[in-house]
Amino acid sequence: MIGQIYHVGLTVSDLDRSVGFYRDVLGLQYQGEILMEGKETEAMFQRENCKARVAYLNGSTQLNMPPVELIQFLEDETNRKRMDLFTTSLSELCFYTEDADAIYQKLMEQGVECFSTPQEFDFRQAGFGRSKAFYFRDPDGIILEIMQPLED
Repeated sequence: MIGQIYHVGLTVSDLDRSVGFYRDVLGLQYQGEILMEGKETEAMFQRENCKARVAYLNGSTQLNMPPVELIQFLEDETNRKRMDLFTTSLSELCFYTEDADAIYQKLMEQGVECFSTPQEFDFRQAGFGRSKAFYFRDPDGIILEIMQPLED
């Protein structure tokens, strides 16, 4: 019935700033932008006169890999609440890498808030293997994760 994930949408306060972060700092490829408006948009978001700028970025050229959808609502104030890992919501968006340490170093050089250095985890007993990971925040405080699978 339901298939793979099509995209992951994040509401942002400044689309240009967020596109710059996801493209220039994280290295995702900018795929384009659309403007959503009209009766269908109003119905979907349940708001009259709703307009939204929506940009898509992806770390892969494979069609089956879901892009990140960044949404900035125009003419509406965005409710900003600092996300944390202990509140029911989308806890984080995780990106794959082959070198978590290099990504961590690049983020630190850019002044990005990271929760910790990359940490190693061993979940082989549970059938998930070994990995290295860390959390960080985008310009709106959205929690992101870098995950590097490790060889056994």
